[in-house]
Parts: sequence; C-alpha cells; structure tokens
Amino acid sequence: MSTLIPTDNESLNSYYIKTEEEFVELIKNNNLDNTLKLNPDLMAKFEDLLNFAFVNAYEKNNYSNRAHLFLQRVLYYINRLNIFWFDDIQNYINEDSTALFSLSKQIETEWAKWELNHIQTDSLECLPLEEALNKRVNEDLNPLPSEETLFLRNKMLQSGYKRLLAISSLDGLVEASQLSRVLGGVGNEIQLMLAKIFWEEYGGGKLSHKHSSYFITMLKELNMKTVPEAYFDLVPWEVLANINHSFLLSEKKKNYLRYVGGLLYIEVSAPSAFQNYQKAGERIGLTEAGTGYWSTHIKEDIRHGEWMLNKVAVPLVNKYPDQAWQVILGYDQQKFISTRAVKSIVRSIRKINNY
Repeated sequence: MSTLIPTDNESLNSYYIKTEEEFVELIKNNNLDNTLKLNPDLMAKFEDLLNFAFVNAYEKNNYSNRAHLFLQRVLYYINRLNIFWFDDIQNYINEDSTALFSLSKQIETEWAKWELNHIQTDSLECLPLEEALNKRVNEDLNPLPSEETLFLRNKMLQSGYKRLLAISSLDGLVEASQLSRVLGGVGNEIQLMLAKIFWEEYGGGKLSHKHSSYFITMLKELNMKTVPEAYFDLVPWEVLANINHSFLLSEKKKNYLRYVGGLLYIEVSAPSAFQNYQKAGERIGLTEAGTGYWSTHIKEDIRHGEWMLNKVAVPLVNKYPDQAWQVILGYDQQKFISTRAVKSIVRSIRKINNY
C-alpha cells in the first residue's frame, strides 16, 4: 500500500527529515538484510519517498532541491561506510548489506544518468585528446573570475567565511580518502605518481603536515568545531553530490579513466580557487595559520596538476586510445559538478549575510 506523501512544502520537508532519520536508525540494525527479509514493510515508506524524490529530482523540469538533498544524503550515508572513521566497529555491521548495495546502485543509476545530460558527450570521441586536455588545463589554471569567485574574494564577511569552512569541512577533514581507493593494483609509473600525490596529501607521513591538520587549525582559529561531519546539516546537496561523485568513480574500476580526468581538474583548478579563499581570510584579518590549508594546497596543487597531466592523464590517453575520451568526460563532468557546488556555497553564504 502506497504511503500518502504531503504536498505542501513545510509538511513535505518534515516528512523528508523524519523518513531520513528512520533510515539512519534502520541501517544500524544488527542484521539489516535479515531484518528486512522478515519485515519487508519496514522500507515501504522509505521506498515510496525514494521514488517520489526520483521523479521530483530527475524527471521534472523544475526539479526539487529538497528531493536532491534527500537522495544525496542517503547516498552519502551508504558511501561513508567505505571509510574507517576510528569509531565504534559496530557502526560497520551492515557495510556488506545487499539491501544497501542495491539501494546505492539504484540511486547512482538514476542520478548518473541525469548528471550526464549536463555534459556534451557526442563529440568527445572525435577530439584530438591530448590537445584537448592541454587546452582545458591551460584555461583552468588561470580562469577568468566569475561572479561567485569575486564575491568570495572581495565581499565575503567573517560569518560567510565560517560558513565556507563549515561546509568545506565535510571533505576537508577526511580528504584524499577517495584517492586511496584507486591505488591498489599492478605497479607502474602511473600508479606510483598517484601514490606520490596521495603521500603529499597525507603530509609525508607526518600528522602535523597532513592537509586535514591544516584545516583543523583554520577551524580552531575561528572557534569552530573540528569533529568530522559536525556541520553536516549545512551542506547543500550540490556539495554532497561532489563527494558522492568521487565515490561513484573511485569505487568502480570501469570508471578509472573518468576518475583520473576528474582528479586532474581538481588538482589544476584548486590553486586559483584557493587563492580567492586565502585572500578572503587575509582581508578578514586571520593569521597565517588561519589560512594555512589554502596556502599549502596552492603550492602543492600547482605541482600536482602538472604531474596529473604529464605523468598520469596523458600516459593513460596513449595507453587506452579507444577509451581515452573518458578522461575528457571525467574532466568536464568534474568541472561542471565542482562549479555547481561552489555556486551552492555562495548562495548559502549570501543568505546569512543578506546579500
């Protein structure tokens, strides 16, 4: 029997919240698959809302941000089980649940199909791929300033800067975790270069030099919480989609080339983006430690971008000529998803500063 889902915004939002809370409690069950086998109706309400969200997020022209948020949060709850948080071991009791695997696959399938509609893919296979990569990298190393980047650099107040850190902390405190997922396999120069980038992200084996340690220092300077996921409820769906997209690519070897293209964009674009955040922090009056995460990334990612292009992406393009267009696809898609995420952060900041 179908569940009656409310239609007015306030009631619908409450319904989303309550259903999500029930889902979070359900996946803590000692044996989720067996529980659902004995009581299949436990997921009936959730599944009705899931299908409702699919329609409102991916099938309607005027899509619902609330539906997107619900879907991305549910997917994040499942994806986070792929990382060890040094918490209660019991929290991972359902990491191999067939029900959760089926659910994540269902969401990823609908979402990935929708995401691809935003990218021009028809002509990618016909491009001179190495030339296309170099052209994109050169453009994104020094991009023209957008309305969002100018706002972040020149107008954001301290309250907005704190919102930026709060949202970014979801990824900043557990960074490089997705990169670790693609390092296993046959040893070669490409794998070693990815491992080298990973090693630098992790501070060369020194906790004080790990990038997340610099992020913690920034949070402390502004008397903010340093516990991972402390500001989860502030995170827009577009930022969650950015994180979930990395999981989608890194957890499936068939997406390896797309993952590399996406990582290339991240490393290439970070210096320009983080310079804006660093300048904003300096304008606000923060100390060097208060902007250290940005400055560290700026220095290292300039080098990492060059490595990713010349030592990883281009060699893969030459090794897999028939599939190499997927590197370009990964790059273009990551650029679109990252740009959308930044816009959502700026909207969140503007709301608290009444811009």
